[in-house]
Amino acid sequence: MPFYHSLGKIPPKRHTQFRKPDGSLYSEQLFGTIGFDGMYSNLYHEQRPTQVKEIKKQYSVAPKIAKANNMQSYRFRGFQVPPENDYLDSRKVILTNSDCNIILAAPKESQIDYFYKNTDADELIFIHKGTGKLRTHMGNLDFKYGDYLLVPRGIIYKMDFDTEDNRLFIVESYRPIYTPKRYRNWFGQLLEHSPFCERDLRKPTELETYNENGDFLIKVKKQGEIIEMVYASHPFDVVGYDGYNYPYAFSIHDFEPITGRIHQPPPVHQTFETDAFVVCSFVPRLYDYHPLSIPAPYNHSNIDSDEVLYYVDGDFMSRNDVDAGHISLHPAGIPHGPHPGATERSIGKTKTDELAVMVDTFKPLKVTEEALKIADDTYYQSWLE
Repeated sequence: MPFYHSLGKIPPKRHTQFRKPDGSLYSEQLFGTIGFDGMYSNLYHEQRPTQVKEIKKQYSVAPKIAKANNMQSYRFRGFQVPPENDYLDSRKVILTNSDCNIILAAPKESQIDYFYKNTDADELIFIHKGTGKLRTHMGNLDFKYGDYLLVPRGIIYKMDFDTEDNRLFIVESYRPIYTPKRYRNWFGQLLEHSPFCERDLRKPTELETYNENGDFLIKVKKQGEIIEMVYASHPFDVVGYDGYNYPYAFSIHDFEPITGRIHQPPPVHQTFETDAFVVCSFVPRLYDYHPLSIPAPYNHSNIDSDEVLYYVDGDFMSRNDVDAGHISLHPAGIPHGPHPGATERSIGKTKTDELAVMVDTFKPLKVTEEALKIADDTYYQSWLE
């Protein structure tokens, strides 16, 4: 949950006359969530944001399910997803359920010919490789390795990349994504024991404003389909806004780990939450300091959630033979834990340099055809002595 932000020009009172230098009115838009009960912002446009000129193609991008009822632990080699020129074409759904899609993408080119809007889902985009700029109708954000980009549903955006070498890990959430409620007071402010605070969240600071007419293509995602809509005015025509609903960035490198005398459970790494899944950040940290501590995690059963771990960098001490870009899936209902030898190897270690993103879902994840293209079918046997 971000905090109040104002950018550009706004009138003293909302829902009142706000006039341009020529005396005509700016167009006000309430950009809200959960009906009129969630976070919202008030936007002011050069032109009406409602001018649909033409509706063109409509086509499915729904994931194709290979295993709907999965009980097998998998390793997926994420960097085997081949790069593609187009940003949307490059997005491959690896795992899915009714609450979220877990996506890998390796786009080579910036969006030039179209804008994109996801009307169904918030998007949490983790930058594994690449630098560039997220351009939105509510301002721009520079991004680099280790950044989370939180793009609320309904944001119109483009991704501009500096080079062709880009790797993204994306969680598309049909539930609103917030900061963990246990780290917030009743006003919404992040508390002192939170592993990050508001000053770590980067808000948009650059507002692109165009007052142009023409043919502007927005590819709109709704219920697993892309609908191509042509608007008569430039989508980036906002002169100002204020409120709580806007895109922001947070670097995994700004997450301050919580450590203890004995091994701490995964919730101490929590970074984002919904009512359907959580996202955790594993970052370089000191290990446990009890004289008999075992830094490796204990065996545990995922009775109520599927666990997905995306390996970013470093040496993940509880696993054998994992590389950057690998994804492990440990489904609900069966125990998992350190690989053979990992527990003994961890004893006496004082710190770790691992970097990883974890997604724990409360509903089972379905394995897609795209996932099986990069799957290690023998991973479930890797705990055998």
